Amino acid sequence: MVPLSAYLILSAFLFATGVVGVATRRNVLIIFMSIELMLNAVNLAFVAFSRFLHSMDGQIIVLFVMTVAAAEVAVGLAIIIALFRNKETVDVAEINLMKW
Repeated sequence: MVPLSAYLILSAFLFATGVVGVATRRNVLIIFMSIELMLNAVNLAFVAFSRFLHSMDGQIIVLFVMTVAAAEVAVGLAIIIALFRNKETVDVAEINLMKW
């Protein structure tokens, strides 16, 4: 049996990788994938704690998080496609919609 600490270390590593991806990348798609990686890291921690505590609560929360993530992907990709069609770039530094 794999100990809980192994799952939590993997989850922390995945979450840290996602944070580094959001903080250092300039491509909107890479940032979007990094956010999804962070969501999956949290889901892994929820499932690990759920199994460790012999409870279904964590797995139910993961089901809701996955549902919200699927909706986020649909809306997020639609926004990214609309930005690309208007600005012809997915670079965060060049997308400045709030400036006159």
